[in-house]
Amino acid sequence: MAFAIKAEVCDPRGKTFAFTAQKTMYGGKDIAQGDIVFVFASENEGGQGLIARGVATSAEAVAKTRGVARQTPRVSLSIRRTAVAKRPLGRSELKHLTDWNDGQPGTELNFKFYRQATNKIVGISDEAAAFLSEFF
Repeated sequence: MAFAIKAEVCDPRGKTFAFTAQKTMYGGKDIAQGDIVFVFASENEGGQGLIARGVATSAEAVAKTRGVARQTPRVSLSIRRTAVAKRPLGRSELKHLTDWNDGQPGTELNFKFYRQATNKIVGISDEAAAFLSEFF
């Protein structure tokens, strides 16, 4: 399984990325060292969407806080960049894909990243990973 992360990226051209205690959804908590990760620079933080593909060099679950009833699983993650995106893909390119049941990989990405616009790590289908690979 491949994964994607949408988060604040300080250096979009960096060779490595480090993310601390990132929220996970849609299977994102299962990310592990060696997994393929597509990196989206969050538009909420001034980024432009898809910027890189990489390999997780470390992935560590963050312990839950005692006494808090409902907590989203969080993961700290390091990624080594393996490719830079050649074409744009972000909220503006995906926003028209809103038929949540159409089975299209772009719709899956729009649903997982932009329906609830918080930054997060998500698991993605093989079809979505193949779709994203076309941008490199």
